[in-house]
Amino acid sequence: MTTAAPRPSVLFVCVHNAGRSQMGAAFLTHLAGDAVEARSAGSAPADAVNPAVVQAMKEVGIDVSAETPKILTTEAVQSSDVVITMGCGDTCPVFPGKRYLDWQLDDPAGQGVDAVRPIRDEIERRVRALLAEFGIPAASA
Repeated sequence: MTTAAPRPSVLFVCVHNAGRSQMGAAFLTHLAGDAVEARSAGSAPADAVNPAVVQAMKEVGIDVSAETPKILTTEAVQSSDVVITMGCGDTCPVFPGKRYLDWQLDDPAGQGVDAVRPIRDEIERRVRALLAEFGIPAASA
């Protein structure tokens, strides 16, 4: 009897956990289903997900309206295989043996949906590339 490899765990981190990191986790969950554990957090979480982000994600069939920004914890970083930072600067804890990716993306905070769409599309492209690295097929859009 063979045991399946443990599913990879990915943590998306930004400052407010109201835009980029929420989109990253939502795309990963949407495209990989249960094959990957996706989480997001922020070093200084906002009160709610950016409404322009909610609208932009709804346009591609993903509802993030029920998500709430979460505080970044040391435990979340330690229990993740890959930590993707999206502009959290020096506040992201770094642990040996973790894989870190720093995705330089514009911050959608205070932006309208027209400014959020290209950020959303770039996050989707990068999530698809990450899944390809993991050897996990992405669901069709």
